[in-house]
Amino acid sequence: MGKESIKNASLDELKSMRERGELFYKRDAEPGPDMDDSLWADAEIVKPVGKTSVHLRVDSDVLEFFKCKGKGHLTRMNAVLRRYMEVQTSKTENKS
Repeated sequence: MGKESIKNASLDELKSMRERGELFYKRDAEPGPDMDDSLWADAEIVKPVGKTSVHLRVDSDVLEFFKCKGKGHLTRMNAVLRRYMEVQTSKTENKS
């Protein structure tokens, strides 16, 4: 799902959208097909990586940049750090 398909709306806006027929959820819709057992044939259990709480000092302008994008600034900062780690790790692995 791309970012362009994610929307924010208040409860009142959602009610209005439903009244105008702009929402596609139908309570009486036919159930979808059952998932075939073959769907799980290649599945593997992946344990989530734990989180560690840290005190981190960052430049004020860096923090403001992430905060001005709205709620979830710490999650976005973590995503940037994770991507940097992945790139650095792949560079190290490619040298071996």
